[in-house]
Amino acid sequence: MSLFEPAAFGALPLSNRVVMAPLTRTRADDHGVPTEAMAEYYRQRAGQGLIITEGTWPVAEGKSYQGQPGIVTPAQIDGWRRIADAVHAEGGTIVMQLMHGGRVGHPEISGEPRVVGPSAIAAPGETHTPVGKAAMPVAHALALDEIPEVIEQFAQAARNAIEAGLDGVEVHGANGYLVHEFLSPVSNVREDRYGGSPENRARFAIEVTRAVAEAVGADRTGIRLSPQHNIQGVLEEDDDDALATYRAVAEGLAPLGIAFVDVLSAAPTSELVQRIRRTLGAPLIINSGFGVVTTRDEAEGLIAGGWADAVAAGRPVIANPDLVERWKQDAELNEPRPALFYGRTTEGYTDYPSLEAVRAGA
Repeated sequence: MSLFEPAAFGALPLSNRVVMAPLTRTRADDHGVPTEAMAEYYRQRAGQGLIITEGTWPVAEGKSYQGQPGIVTPAQIDGWRRIADAVHAEGGTIVMQLMHGGRVGHPEISGEPRVVGPSAIAAPGETHTPVGKAAMPVAHALALDEIPEVIEQFAQAARNAIEAGLDGVEVHGANGYLVHEFLSPVSNVREDRYGGSPENRARFAIEVTRAVAEAVGADRTGIRLSPQHNIQGVLEEDDDDALATYRAVAEGLAPLGIAFVDVLSAAPTSELVQRIRRTLGAPLIINSGFGVVTTRDEAEGLIAGGWADAVAAGRPVIANPDLVERWKQDAELNEPRPALFYGRTTEGYTDYPSLEAVRAGA
């Protein structure tokens, strides 16, 4: 395989195997409605084979950050429709990442009275609220009769995303948010059928993904995982337990026939990552660049070596809307401006020059 050849992941056509990783940019308005600037941002990046959107909340209780978009209200759906239309007009394919933040959030951010999680444990550290820094609150441990409601929130959000014209959805099961919180024996200390054994801790991720697949089609559904990422207090430090947990996730998802699995890992060729791929049987998107920036040589090597079916990049896509063309030509890249990654303006968002503009001296 070549990095620049097309692919089909379920019902999703990819013009190449470079994927825009999901990237929080906090540019939605105060009501979680996507803005015109967001439509321009995604339109500029439609040359990637697949765009995975920033994490988008399926319910206000799952909102983690100021400026994070939602997919609940009619206005939010209309805002995402403008984005989907803009990407499709450029020939791109776009899926929405559904992100319930779980215990990572705060009532001052969401406007809701609580944050939720598998267990009554706070995430470590502090968060930025509209009234200043605050400690992460202790989560409300979801009761057994509340879990089906949360699962349905994911499913309805997926329906809303398809109504908005997006091509599919990705369940965010990574990076220390709600689905990932259920997977870890540190953040999940339940003693019922959603806690304890690896198989029980995998249950919520499987049930959420199954509900989403039933709502919009398995061929339009993916999931993001970050095994042993050990972030936001969601620790998976026991190698044997992690292998058993993610094997259970993969075995539970395999019968669904989902479109892709998107794995964030600094060790993409490891037995843990490749076992997930073999067991689940879906196309694998690798994102190895959380700690280091993904390079063209690494991406080409992962595809040519058969380790992945596509490679996701984050910071290079932020700074280079036309990253695929630059990589094809082995052209110089724009430097990202990390101080502007998060914000509410277009600076450091839609003002990175294209390769054509650079060569024209613009």
